[in-house]
Amino acid sequence: MSSLPFKFKEFSVNQDQCAMKIGTDGVLLGAWTSVELNPFSVLDIGAGTGVLSLMIAQRSYAENIEALEIDADAYEQCSENFENSPWADRLFCYHASLLEFVEEIDDKFDIIICNPPFYSENYKTENTSRDLARFNDAMPFEHLIFAVANLLSKDGLFSVVIPVKEERKFIELASKSGLFPNRILHVKGNPDSEIKRSLLEFSFTESTTKTSQLVIETERHQYTEDYINLTKDFYLKM
Repeated sequence: MSSLPFKFKEFSVNQDQCAMKIGTDGVLLGAWTSVELNPFSVLDIGAGTGVLSLMIAQRSYAENIEALEIDADAYEQCSENFENSPWADRLFCYHASLLEFVEEIDDKFDIIICNPPFYSENYKTENTSRDLARFNDAMPFEHLIFAVANLLSKDGLFSVVIPVKEERKFIELASKSGLFPNRILHVKGNPDSEIKRSLLEFSFTESTTKTSQLVIETERHQYTEDYINLTKDFYLKM
């Protein structure tokens, strides 16, 4: 199944060379991230398939959308997905580590978006690429926040999806770099399940944080109106 392209309404994504396949976290983040300020430049950190960049390209008029991917196979596939999309002239992928990128790039970005690796458990699998994508020793939160603090434009927005159990720690780390939460979305699978994910939006402006909640399903494959409204521009069957 994963060797087949993942088809969205306006683009398709090949993912057979990527350790981390397209999932709900990424699609929610790509749909939820605000483009109301009409961003000119966007940075997708740890791009994987490139799905976040492609979603922002569909949703905005941003002229410069750059993606960063350290894994060689994922980088090749991300670049290919960009070339095959309707927005190829606005999309570019770099093959580099996050800290290399920060050192070499002087540009500032109006939106920075990231679906980071966040499995910090102590085990590893035999699949190095999958480990790199899944374990946060490949991109510690400290490195991510350091990069964002250096690369985000003065009025820019940074959005990220993390496990809810990491939310307080992440917000504390961000505040030390002058980044403050504007919006938080707590995501739960169904009305009776625990909150599993936090979608966080940060800026350099300290303000009252708007917190809301999204339930994905009422029962198996019975999606809530909120979830449908958020993702209907992308998923074929919504």
